[in-house]
Amino acid sequence: MLIALREVHDSDLPVFYRQLNDPEALRTAAFTPADPADREAFDARWRRVRASSDVVRTVLADGDVVGSAAVYGEPGEREVTYWVDRAYWGRGVATAALRELLALVPERPLHARVAADNAGSRRVLEKCGFVETARARGFAPARGAEIEEVVLALKG
Repeated sequence: MLIALREVHDSDLPVFYRQLNDPEALRTAAFTPADPADREAFDARWRRVRASSDVVRTVLADGDVVGSAAVYGEPGEREVTYWVDRAYWGRGVATAALRELLALVPERPLHARVAADNAGSRRVLEKCGFVETARARGFAPARGAEIEEVVLALKG
């Protein structure tokens, strides 16, 4: 499977919206919008994201839109985030996409946060060189509760 990143197109947004509303993916990701089904909020967020200086890309698998990946935030505190369609979990897509993103954005350090029980996403980050730097607790809208999260960093 060929994994590639490209600029986000308007036609990608309905795919991202569908992916964001997968109940199992929401629970796994945990730290999601308060109401992922709010299409107006979704569209407003993507307008802001696409107008920002953040690096935001669509993830393609053999040419099909399967997710998104981004680096966002202030210099020195920038974080990575990614979302891959559940149908592609466990197939190396997120790892390959994150590696592509890290090659595109050479600045370091970069940070990441993941629900402590999200072993798959943590494995992706660790395969790409991120190491745990702290543990924290935060409110996870998709679970309606405060949960433990792992804070990771990729240093230069």
